[in-house]
Amino acid sequence: MQHASTLAPLTARRSGPLKGRARVPGDKSISVRSLIFGALTVGETRIEGMLEGEDAMSSANAMRALGATLERTGEQAWRIRGVGVSGFAEPRAPLDFGNSGTGCRLAMGAVAGCPITAVFDGDASLRTRPMRRILDPLAKMGAETVEIRDGGRLPATLRGAVDPIPIVYEVPVPSAQIKSAVLLAGLAAPGTTTVIEKEATRDHTERLLRLFGAEVAVEPHGEGRRITLTGQPELAPAQVRVPADPSSAAFPLVAALIVPGSALIIEGVMMNPLRGGLFTTLMDMGAGIEVLDRRQEGGEDVADLRVRGSELSAVDVPAARAPTMIDEYPILAVAAAFAEGTTRMRGLKELRVKESDRLAATAALLTRNGVAVDIEGDDMFVHGNGRAGGGGLVETHMDHRIAMSALVLGLASERPVTVDDAAFIATSFPGFVELMRSLGGELS
Repeated sequence: MQHASTLAPLTARRSGPLKGRARVPGDKSISVRSLIFGALTVGETRIEGMLEGEDAMSSANAMRALGATLERTGEQAWRIRGVGVSGFAEPRAPLDFGNSGTGCRLAMGAVAGCPITAVFDGDASLRTRPMRRILDPLAKMGAETVEIRDGGRLPATLRGAVDPIPIVYEVPVPSAQIKSAVLLAGLAAPGTTTVIEKEATRDHTERLLRLFGAEVAVEPHGEGRRITLTGQPELAPAQVRVPADPSSAAFPLVAALIVPGSALIIEGVMMNPLRGGLFTTLMDMGAGIEVLDRRQEGGEDVADLRVRGSELSAVDVPAARAPTMIDEYPILAVAAAFAEGTTRMRGLKELRVKESDRLAATAALLTRNGVAVDIEGDDMFVHGNGRAGGGGLVETHMDHRIAMSALVLGLASERPVTVDDAAFIATSFPGFVELMRSLGGELS
C-alpha cells in the first residue's frame, strides 16, 4: 500500500509579535480513542470537537471497514453506531492507518479480541515503526500474527482470538499504546485483565473506558500503576467533547514565548497531569504561562492558557518526565535554543521509534540552523544562547512534529528556516499554517 506525496516546501521568517486568541485542533489521542470505543459500543455515540486530521480520519475509515457506522454531522461533529465488544466484521481489504501509530496499535488490540482476520498497513513512515511490542502481549491473549514483515514491521496480518485469555502483563517500556492495546483486547476476555506500568503513562484509555461504562481500577504500583479491567462489559454509548490537543497547543505556545512582545490566549487546552510535562518544563524555564478558567470536558481537565514572550533559562529535564511529554521534545528543543545555557533532556529512547528517529531529526533541525546540540546515548543537550541563526533547510522525514518545530524556530530566527515538506503537518494539525498566519506569523 503506497502513499505518494508531492513535496510541499514551506519557509518561516522572523515575525513581529504574535497576538490574538487561538483554538488548536481536538486532541489526537482522545479523537482516535473515541472513534474506536464508539465502534465497540451498542448504540449511538456522539463526538464534538473531533480532530479531523488524516490520523483520525484513517482510524474512522478503519472502524467503518470493521462494521461500525460513522457519520459526520457537522464541523468536528460525528455520530457512531457501534457493533459491540467482539462484534467487528472481517474487513474485505487491508486496514490503512496512514501515519497513525495510535490508531493502528489500538485497533490491533480491539481486533485481537474478535474471531476475525485483518491486515494492518500504513504509509511509508508507519511501515518503519515497531509492532512486535504490541503483537507479543496480544499473542499471550490468544491472537495470532499470521504474517508480518521482517523486523516486526507492517504490513501485518492478525487473526483475533476465538476465546480471548485474560492476562497480567507488565509493560516492558513506558507506552500508553501497548497498555491500551492490551486493555482493548481484555474487553473481550472473561475475568480481569491487568496491566502493570513501571512508569505512569497517559491515562486517556482508562478515563474513556470509564466514560463508556467499563469497570477499571487503577492503583499505585511502585513508581508506576496497576490497571485492572473487568472483561466482557457491554459498553454504553457516550457523549464526548474532545479538548484541544496539548501537543498541538505546544507549537503556537512556544512560538509566542520566543517571538518578543507576543501575547496569546490558547483556548480549551487539555491539562491532564500525565500530558503536562512540557508546560511544567517551560514554567521551570521562566515561561510566562498563565492558566485560566480550569474546567472539565470529555472526562478531562481543560483550561485556557495566556502566553507572553519570555526570557528563558536552561533547565535539566529528568528522564522520569519523558512519558508526560514524549511528543513535545522537538518543540521543547526549539525553546531551549532560545534559552540561556545548556538544557539537558534525559531518557529519550522512545523518540527513536516515532514517525522518524525524532532524536536524530531534532538534533539535525537545530544544527542546520546554527544551534549547538549534542546527543549522548538517549540524552540530548541543547546549548542555547537566546538566539538562533536560522538559514537552514530541514529534512522533515515525513514527521509532522519536526516540520512544525522547524517552522516555529524560523519565526524567531535571524534568517528564514525552510522545511522540505510541510504536507505531513495535516496528519495532526490541519490548519496550522493558516492559524499561525492569523496570529502574525510569516509563513510562505
